Amino acid sequence: MTEADPSRPTDQDENRPGVQAGGRGGRLGTMGLIVLATVAGAAAGALALYGMNRVPGNAPATQTAASASGTSAAAPSAATAADPACKASVARAEAALRPLAKGDIAALSLATEPRRLPPLSFANRDGQTVSLADFKGRVVLVNLWATWCVPCRKEMPALDHLQATLGGPDFEVVAINLDTRDPEKPKAFLADIGIGHLAFYTDPATRTFQALRAVGRGFGLPTTLIVDRDGCELAYLAGPAEWGGSDARALIRAVVDGAAGATPAAN
Repeated sequence: MTEADPSRPTDQDENRPGVQAGGRGGRLGTMGLIVLATVAGAAAGALALYGMNRVPGNAPATQTAASASGTSAAAPSAATAADPACKASVARAEAALRPLAKGDIAALSLATEPRRLPPLSFANRDGQTVSLADFKGRVVLVNLWATWCVPCRKEMPALDHLQATLGGPDFEVVAINLDTRDPEKPKAFLADIGIGHLAFYTDPATRTFQALRAVGRGFGLPTTLIVDRDGCELAYLAGPAEWGGSDARALIRAVVDGAAGATPAAN
């Protein structure tokens, strides 16, 4: 009986994936590496378009809604933001904005159910508390951003241009910075790139992000929402857009014109 040569693979070994680099298993292993590399590349491309870094200090989605009560809870439902008083706003969004959600803002999702944004609170440049309710009577484009988010950084000049073009008593871009450490860093960044029309708002505790995430509207940066003058959600976009372009301006003008003809809901 001849002793098996340990340097030569047995029939059993040949049937095991990955034993021989030149065999079927080796080829499958190589193909697997190619597939993994392709998937990784695609993922990296997606991250370049939408900053999915976990916002520092943010609770996991399943814990956000439970944190206030100290109890365990299932994943938050978007229904928690439902408000029947916003029903007319959904109808206006569908009728007036659907044809305009194209081109640079084709990824914009229009409201399909009556929703009111949570009572977001943040701070202005002087550290004074500001809330979304302070903008009642104006159409507001709320944008959450951070200096570590590359798409956010690229988007700021467009948002500044939109504010310069359409900002006023009927419309405001409210860009809320979520940097959690150096409070001067975002201010310096905006100054360096020549942002001169956007008011500076900050939320280093990221409570705005958590509040929006709890109602299904905050899973990465940038996150942008358009609300009417009564605080009802009209549209939502996860990721960057060319907000200074003609497509965005046409849509915002339509929102403002529609809001001008609507009657705000009573408190």
